[in-house]
Amino acid sequence: MLRTLLSLPCLALVLYASTAPAADPKPEPGVTVLFNGKDLTGWGYKTGATFDGKTESDDKRYTAKDGMIVVNPGKGIAQLWTTAKFPKDFELRLEFRAAVNADSGLFVRAPQLQVRDYLVAGPYKDLKKYKPQDWNEIVVVVKGTVAQILWLRPVHVLLLFLLSL
Repeated sequence: MLRTLLSLPCLALVLYASTAPAADPKPEPGVTVLFNGKDLTGWGYKTGATFDGKTESDDKRYTAKDGMIVVNPGKGIAQLWTTAKFPKDFELRLEFRAAVNADSGLFVRAPQLQVRDYLVAGPYKDLKKYKPQDWNEIVVVVKGTVAQILWLRPVHVLLLFLLSL
């Protein structure tokens, strides 16, 4: 599986959107791989140039390294966006590894899902199966204006929220 990192103090994420998992080097039909494992192609800031072909963002906040997108702490806040568009229903799978007190988020058509070191940064402090400083997997299923978040590894939270379109 691809490993990707996103947002503040050392948070790691693996991202792909699909109707099926993208574990193979050649994804199944209908799968859009959001990180190629090598560079920041397909990523950029909401406004401004993309980082296609680069292993580091222009301001050095994000680096593609060892099959991950790594957030470099101490560089300030800037939201990394995929250039892929998903106007219809989709499923997003990601893996993340958060450093101690890492605080980040995943925006799905505007609302934010906190992706962080939950045991230190909250809001969920009593997660029996969350693995701090280890890889955890999340699946977000978006149908119409509803997103359902399933935490697969470890399984501990199920959330529903309305999306603003």
